[in-house]
Amino acid sequence: MISKAQMAKELEFIIKNGIREDIGEGDHSSLACIPEDAKGQAKLLVKENGIIAGVAFAKMIFKEVDPDLKVETFLIDGDEVKVGDIVFYVTGSSQSILKSERLVLNAMQRMSAIATKTRKFVKLLEGTPTKILDTRKTTPGVRAIEKWAVKIGGGENHRFALYDMIMLKDNHIDFAGGIDQAIKKTKDYLKEKNLDLKIIVEARDLDEIQQILDHQGIHRILIDNFDYAETEKAVSLIAGQCETESSGGITLQSARRYAECGVDYISTGALTHSIRNMDLSLKAF
Repeated sequence: MISKAQMAKELEFIIKNGIREDIGEGDHSSLACIPEDAKGQAKLLVKENGIIAGVAFAKMIFKEVDPDLKVETFLIDGDEVKVGDIVFYVTGSSQSILKSERLVLNAMQRMSAIATKTRKFVKLLEGTPTKILDTRKTTPGVRAIEKWAVKIGGGENHRFALYDMIMLKDNHIDFAGGIDQAIKKTKDYLKEKNLDLKIIVEARDLDEIQQILDHQGIHRILIDNFDYAETEKAVSLIAGQCETESSGGITLQSARRYAECGVDYISTGALTHSIRNMDLSLKAF
């Protein structure tokens, strides 16, 4: 996993790039009709039931746009919300509030949708030891806030990117000439580069699982696109020798059954790539 310092840099980049993208040379709509010294207040209004996420991130945006903006919060990240709830008030320069509006809403609407969907998976898995994981199937440029939203929803983060974990999937294995070659070459590479990275290896059948188990030091086996019966056999074969992770088209309808097979983790890209933004608005009052 990436460090707190790395995450802070990612968040800073998202904010600065978002402001650059949206404001550019200036918010001419506001500059044209709002006096520079005008003060105002706006509220973040919930228009759809779900889990709120992005409150802390919104504060970061407001601070970057105008350090003098004041935010009074009534709800925090991870709270269940309903239509009509007010999340926070923001007070200060009217121009600054308007400059911040779209970036705040875009981020919070998406983060809240991700947190809401993640919470549904988490509730489905209650009573089992299985954890829900995200993937790298994220929106380019804003991965940090999408993975943050998964955490807010109660899920766990998989690797952040290609650099913080080794994950040998089917294409790596086939290009390397097989599981044995892929694992051996990976261990040699890590030793040569003096890198301490966990190794996950994908298995497509029980024979591949046994091949993986013949090697020491594998952190987790990715049990990919197995049905329920095959997953139960895979978990039995692995027998705690390393962590287990199920993936491959797992939905809200099938997640509980896979958890009951005894896997440690379920990973699904649907947490981040198949969501509809939650309806929120920032209203002056």
